[in-house]
Parts: sequence; structure tokens; C-alpha cells
Amino acid sequence: MSSLSVETLAADAVDPITSAGNAQLGTAVLLGIAVIVLLITVFKLHAFLALTLGSLALGAFAGAPLDKVITSFTTGLGSTVAGVGVLIALGAVLGKLLADSGGADQIVDTILARAGGRAMPWAMVLIASVIGLPLFFEVGIVLLIPVVLLVAKRGNYSLMRIGVPALAGLSVMHGLIPPHPGPLVAIDAIGANLGVTLALGVVVAIPTVIVAGPLFSRYAARWVDLPVPEKMVPERTSDDLEHRPSFAATVSTVLLPVVMMLGKALVDIVVDDPTHLVQRVADVVGSPLVALLTAVLVGMFTLGRAAGFTKDRLASTVEKSLGPIAGVLMIVGAGGGFKQTLIDSGVGQMVLDISKDWSIPALLLGWLIAVVIRLATGSATVATISAAGLAAPLAADMSTTHAALLVLAIGAGSIFFSHVNDAGFWLVKEYFGMSVGQTIKTWSVMETLISVVGVCCVLLLSLVL
Repeated sequence: MSSLSVETLAADAVDPITSAGNAQLGTAVLLGIAVIVLLITVFKLHAFLALTLGSLALGAFAGAPLDKVITSFTTGLGSTVAGVGVLIALGAVLGKLLADSGGADQIVDTILARAGGRAMPWAMVLIASVIGLPLFFEVGIVLLIPVVLLVAKRGNYSLMRIGVPALAGLSVMHGLIPPHPGPLVAIDAIGANLGVTLALGVVVAIPTVIVAGPLFSRYAARWVDLPVPEKMVPERTSDDLEHRPSFAATVSTVLLPVVMMLGKALVDIVVDDPTHLVQRVADVVGSPLVALLTAVLVGMFTLGRAAGFTKDRLASTVEKSLGPIAGVLMIVGAGGGFKQTLIDSGVGQMVLDISKDWSIPALLLGWLIAVVIRLATGSATVATISAAGLAAPLAADMSTTHAALLVLAIGAGSIFFSHVNDAGFWLVKEYFGMSVGQTIKTWSVMETLISVVGVCCVLLLSLVL
């Protein structure tokens, strides 16, 4: 899988949709992003339309044929909606089942009873880190958002005080810890040891998530003081129910997709043979789509039926869950379209060409390359694959621990400053009801903290190992 990803990226870089030089391409990227920001902030245009126009502007500034730009944009939009969009929809259904059945109330009431006051942000970062270990970032978001919003509203907490720790836990796991796709591809490209990388990743992740999560959330809550967005909060409906599912049944349902995906990750490590029957079964059962779909179907019984829902009530719950996320789906999809336009224009190859002449230490070089590609393309995975491919020769004479640290440095760089070309930026913005500026002051700064603290920890470990 990792080899295919690297080959695909290389193919995109070899055959870009424009013949623009690096100077023109770099200017086009800056102008394309400026168009998006101006349309949203000054002209108050919907983010979906702004991203669409920004993608076309980027292609025009880069001198690319508009028919190819349109193809790149629609391809990126389609692939994003087909992947992330389906997961968001399934997560919304599961979240609505949790809310309508009273399961979410059960979780929130239990958390509020056992972890109040100053302990709540620490409880949220711990929950998010555990749940985020085997999950894609987007999957973790859709599973945690209902809980985050309900805890903030019910406990009268600042939304940022609760939301930032949860986002930090998910993001750190996504960038630094295998079996997430980025770290796994980097491990394969560099030839690092998976076990050593996982162990050192945990060492780096702990101080990183503490600084970017509970500690930073104090400042984020002061900078952006927002009420919980009512349209995204599941309504409390359990007060008029005769029964509501038990805490154990509710948590088991929420963790079911986590366990299924974690099982796939363990099989990948132990079996490591794509043709083996066990791994082929695990690849299907542990895929995000199947795992979340299974959780939804199980939730209809463990949550819906437990609350006394009829078949009509279950059907109504599923139908009502999809309406509020329509705008989110289109914005996230357009973000994916803009990212694909950047990649197809040759931005990744431009960054790689420029960075070849940098004369700095290998760990810092890997981080910087990943940072620049992340800023240009908005994709943590593309940044990881590109930087790992370029830095791989540097690992030839490295020790096992330093090769693992190189993987972690690249992973940290791939998270740096998420902004308007990242689908995750729009996902967080819409779920939390923030403006572009507020999202930058919270989410983007948090991502930058994770990246900087992460690489500092990596460099410190390199001095003692």
C-alpha cells in the first residue's frame, strides 16, 4: 500500500497540469489562497463557493488549461466526499442515535460526575488519544464531536477548553503514531523499525499533547470565546424516554469501530502478508467504512431498541441526522478539490526541487521539507510521503533509533499550521461554528504547537539516544 502511494505521488509530480516554473507556481499558490481568504472574509461568500473559485484562480495564475483544472478539482472533491464524506455521514447517524436514545446523555452525565472542573480538559485529551490511536483523524472527529459539544454545554465549559484537548489528542495520534497511514509510509520509505518508532512516538506524543491540548486550551478559550453551536449539538431527548441504554452498552457501541480498526492494525503488524486470509478478512472488517457501518447497525439495537424506539422512529432518526451535515460535506469536499489542484499543478515537486540544496541536519531537514509541503498542499499524508522519499538516503547510515526519530520529525512537520487548503481545517471550522480567523487562532495554532513541540522533543531525544 505504501509503495503504491509513493508511486502515485511520483506520477502526479512527473506529469503536472501546467508547465509553469517554480516562481510562477509559487506565486499562483499564494494568489489562490489569497482569493479564498478574501472571498470568505471580505465578501462573505460561502466557503464551498470560495474554495471552488480559488481552485480555478490557482489554475489560471499557474497557466494551466482550465479543463484540466476543473478535472483536478472535481477529482479531489469526489475522492474526498467518497472517503471522508461517507465517514462523516455514518458518524452523524451514530451521533444522532446516541443523542436520541439518551446514550450520549449517559456518557456525558458519567463524565461530568467523575471528572469535573480542571480535570475535564485532561479527561478529554486522554479519551481522544485512546480513541484516536487506531482511527483516521476524520473518523475520530465524527465520533467525539457529539460528546465534546454535550460536555461543553451541559457542564457550562468553554467550547475551546474542551474541544482543543480533544482535537490535540486526535491530531498527535494521526501525525506521530503508527498504524496511521502517514507514519507507516514514512517507516517503509526510510526503513525504520516499526516497534522502535511506535515506542519513541509515544514518548514524543505525551509532552506534545499536554502542551498543545490542556495547556494551550487555556489561551485558546481566552482568544476565542464562543457558545456551543446549537445546530450541531444533539438535543437532549432522554428526559421523556422510559429507558435509556446503559453506560456500558453505550461505550461499547462507540468503541466498536475503534476495536475493529485496532484489530486490523494488529493483524497488519503480526501477519504482514496481504495475500494471507486472516489479513484479507481484517482489511475488510477493519476498514473505516465497514467499522462505522457496523457500529451504526449495532447501535440501532443497543441504543435505539434499548430506548424503546420503533422501526419508524429509527428511520426518522437516521433521516434527520443527515440534514445538518450537508454543508459540512460540501465544504470538506471542496477543500479536497483545492488540495488536489495544488498537487496536480506540481506544487509538491516544486518544494522538493527547492529543498534539495538545503544543507542542514537530517532530522531538521526532514521536518522542514514536510512543513513546506504541508503549507503548500494542505495534506499531512502527502507531506509525509514526499519528505520521507527525499530524506530516505539520509537514513542509510543512521542507527535504528535515529531512523525512527527521522520518521517522527517528518510526521511532526506534516502537521504544521493547517489552513484553508486543508480539508481538516474546514471540518473543524464547521463543527465548532467558528469563523476563518477564529479557526486559525485556535486549530491552526494548536497544529503548529504540536509540530514545533514534537520536533523539539525529537531533537532532544537525538542528543541522548
